[in-house]
Amino acid sequence: MSDEPHYPGAESPQRRTAVSSAGLRINVVEWGDPAAPPCVLCHGMFDHAMGFATLAPLLAERFRVVAIDARGHGDSQWADCYSWPTDVLDIVNVLRWVGGPSFLVGHSKGGGQATDAATAAPELVRKVVNIDGFGPPPLGEDQLPTPQRFVEFLDHRRAVRGVESWRAYDTLDDLARRRGAQNPRLVGDWLRYFSYHGARRRDDGWVWKSDPYMARHFVPWKPEWIAIGYRALSVPLLAITGTERDTWGPLPDAVLEPRLAGLRDHDHVRIDGAGHFVHMEKPAETAAAILDYFDA
Repeated sequence: MSDEPHYPGAESPQRRTAVSSAGLRINVVEWGDPAAPPCVLCHGMFDHAMGFATLAPLLAERFRVVAIDARGHGDSQWADCYSWPTDVLDIVNVLRWVGGPSFLVGHSKGGGQATDAATAAPELVRKVVNIDGFGPPPLGEDQLPTPQRFVEFLDHRRAVRGVESWRAYDTLDDLARRRGAQNPRLVGDWLRYFSYHGARRRDDGWVWKSDPYMARHFVPWKPEWIAIGYRALSVPLLAITGTERDTWGPLPDAVLEPRLAGLRDHDHVRIDGAGHFVHMEKPAETAAAILDYFDA
């Protein structure tokens, strides 16, 4: 479209298709030679496949790069409800569609889910790269007991029932500024590009494509269980984190390292000058670390 923003290094995908998973249409976009070894990319919460638009072309020099819009995000179909296991299943079903075994890369929530997908279907995965997707900090003493958290979750679901979209913003720049308030390390031109591809324009303004219904989840769970789950991963994993404090990370070493210790085979690379959105802030450095790891 003529009004599509441009950002240096960002490239439009060469192919787009839909993959059926558990009755839902999952949008996937691709860069690179279809005959090259496959590399599947999984984004974080409230992001979308085009968030990889600067990283994917660098990986596509050697790989068939397949980026997923998670259910309820981007151009994928919305669901009646959302859960971690169904997101993991969607990744596994995309891996099956690709025909693997594939390299698998995920960021934030997508990093955790990519790790779990590799645990569930190791025959479909060669190596995993998890970009700052190692879970939340330990629960604080002020954390509500599980029954009260469940009540809050149900109250929230009642409140958003029937809500069909987020509020509308008058202009794309207004939408980008809203995203920038949550992610202050991301630059304005990138935020405008990212927001354009993560939103749609209506008569009353710009609204996010993501489903408001998935804004909150509940399951009895503790961060201490993360390292225990990692013990089941049989494929090698590269952990990538930034060095700068950000809204969503990285975790302090005292928290992160015990979790990584649960992995059988892993390496850890830190990208200088990046916060939580490592692949958006430093795509060239992130791509170099990923390609080096895939070659090892």
